[in-house]
Amino acid sequence: MKDVVISINSTFTFDEGEEQRMEFTTDGYYFYEDQVGCLSYEESEVTGLPGTRTSLFVMPDQVVVDREGTVTSRMVFKEGLKSAFQYATPFGSANMGIDTRRIAQSMGEAGGRVEIDYVVNMEHVVASRNKFEITVQEIGGQ
Repeated sequence: MKDVVISINSTFTFDEGEEQRMEFTTDGYYFYEDQVGCLSYEESEVTGLPGTRTSLFVMPDQVVVDREGTVTSRMVFKEGLKSAFQYATPFGSANMGIDTRRIAQSMGEAGGRVEIDYVVNMEHVVASRNKFEITVQEIGGQ
């Protein structure tokens, strides 16, 4: 397991055309084995999810995002796939769904990059179109 710097850029576009952006950088951990990149980091006040650990498993054909702690969820992103998940918070749970439009990734031993374009729905109503890009770089790496 390697210490890494994780940069996350997210864009959320809502029905009304309103767009929100979030960019942050955090420290985390990463390892790569058998074509699977695994990274994890602690969420913070910046992301609105303090007390939650997020783990990403980046495989050649899909990405799984697990959150445990204050917020719990498991999202499976696979291009062209619609999937459902439960989003649990201290205030209650919601049934949500994702429709993955596109995944691009170039993860390897030293880190890399993942981009996901997807639509989120809540109770079968589109909530937002989201795009996020995660870059993972070894601390001290170039």
